[in-house]
Amino acid sequence: MTLMNGSRRRAQVLAPSIDVCTWSGVLSQIVQWAQQRESRYVCICNAHSVVTATQDQDFLNVLNSADLATPDGAPVAWMLRRQGHEDQERISGPDLMLHACEVASNSGVSVFFYGGSPESLQLLQANIIERFPNLKIAGAMSPPFRQLSEVEDEAVVEEINRSGAGIAWVGLGCPKQEAWMHAHRGRVHAVMVGVGAAFDFHAGRIKRAPSWMQRAGLEWLHRLLSEPRRLWRRYLVTNTLFILGATRQLIRQASSGR
Repeated sequence: MTLMNGSRRRAQVLAPSIDVCTWSGVLSQIVQWAQQRESRYVCICNAHSVVTATQDQDFLNVLNSADLATPDGAPVAWMLRRQGHEDQERISGPDLMLHACEVASNSGVSVFFYGGSPESLQLLQANIIERFPNLKIAGAMSPPFRQLSEVEDEAVVEEINRSGAGIAWVGLGCPKQEAWMHAHRGRVHAVMVGVGAAFDFHAGRIKRAPSWMQRAGLEWLHRLLSEPRRLWRRYLVTNTLFILGATRQLIRQASSGR
């Protein structure tokens, strides 16, 4: 991926197009956009978001319109490798948030947190600053769990823009955060990155899977075991649909000689 000079490589995973990218390329691009305060948005795509895109045309358009769509889930990165991009790594949301905050702290880029509960935001900011003392947190906001009025929405945009933040971390959950970023590109003068549960992970409210499970692509299993009553249906349905969709896509590509 060399977005900075105009080229971009993507490959289809079920329905959406996902960027073929590296850690260094993603971080460099986000920071460059942030330093210039360009209005961009980045989608972190796991199996759930990819499957959702097969069922929702509007959401598919949101993902395909993103300035960057990274392979968050291990299955998504695996599909890119199966299509000839052998070195593709998983670019996960929680890890991207930490790495980008580290780079931002060394580059003078400030960040804004939008989403989560007030308690989660307070813990998140304390933990992030403890880890990166030089990072400038320009602001944070916990929106209500309802649709904002036009006046309220404009106030959110003004607060983020007035803060001077170059990166706006958005933790509203999928697909709400992606739709929000898409609707606010051109209005929010920052790189918006939707990171889902990363707020709760880094706030210490949800425990992440051990490193060996992350490397093995089993982070979903850890989350399922941690919250079985809430997540069992989502993972059972999502993983089944992803496997079926991926199998059909690979068979179709093999038969067409791709």
